[in-house]
Amino acid sequence: MSKGRKIILAGGSGFLGRALAAQLVGAGDEVVVLTRRPSARIGALRTAFWDGQTKGAWCAELEGAHAVINLAGRSVDCRYTPLNRRLILESRLCSTRILALAIKDTATPPKYWVNAASATIYADTRGAAPANTEADGVIGEGLSVDVCQAWEAEFHRWTLPETKQVCLRVAITLGVDGGAMVPLMRLAKLGLGGKQGSGQQWVSWLHVDDFCGIVCAVIDGQLKGSLYNCASPHPVKNIDFMRAVRRAVGGFGQRFGLPIPKFLLKIGAWMIRTETELILKSRKVAPQNLIVAGYRFQYEALEDGLCSIAKA
Repeated sequence: MSKGRKIILAGGSGFLGRALAAQLVGAGDEVVVLTRRPSARIGALRTAFWDGQTKGAWCAELEGAHAVINLAGRSVDCRYTPLNRRLILESRLCSTRILALAIKDTATPPKYWVNAASATIYADTRGAAPANTEADGVIGEGLSVDVCQAWEAEFHRWTLPETKQVCLRVAITLGVDGGAMVPLMRLAKLGLGGKQGSGQQWVSWLHVDDFCGIVCAVIDGQLKGSLYNCASPHPVKNIDFMRAVRRAVGGFGQRFGLPIPKFLLKIGAWMIRTETELILKSRKVAPQNLIVAGYRFQYEALEDGLCSIAKA
């Protein structure tokens, strides 16, 4: 379809934002990235300064825009200290709140507001238990879940009659230029690509091309719903996930994959200032609403997705 639309992208300098911006620009859209760095240039993209908390000149960019896409939020790849816990939560709530206020003030509001969320909102789900769907998923507990619930609640508390609001619960996303694949492939190449912990925890995953495809399907009007689990229809166990990673990297990493027991993961996480939850939580998610809507995944099978990344 004909493009040439104006898309506002908050969080556009991160892994997902860069990939999405490239696809939108390639389709002929004008992308404006909201950034905390006033002098930042992100490729050929136009940028507007914001602090993610207060109104400013950036608000004018929303006037008549086709869509606002919010991917902003402090990385959870850190130790959950009291300070980091506060920053993780506040960065998400504040950016969502100020975007809502800016949209309310526009004379010609954006047609779509897509807000990222996380599939980690669901409970640790193991064994043969059914995958969590949008309608029947079991909500978990703990810091990450509390953040997810507060984030979604902030998004949904705003009534914007002229703007379609869509929440995306995004699973671990795999791609070439960032995300989980960079450290995992590095480990595999070093011969450390065995199972992590018991290896029985489920891994719900998504290829970055499908993340971009889902967002584009939403703002193109092909997906009519308001909540989507963004994950491949085929979650795999960690032991199988890591085996597929080893095959994708080939060479020494394919022939030898040393498993990493839970106690070593805890030590390693402490040393690199992160949390084992990112690896050990069992995430089993089904994209039921996407399937019902007829979305066609570019990468349903993990092996195909990993091969495309390894060859890039």
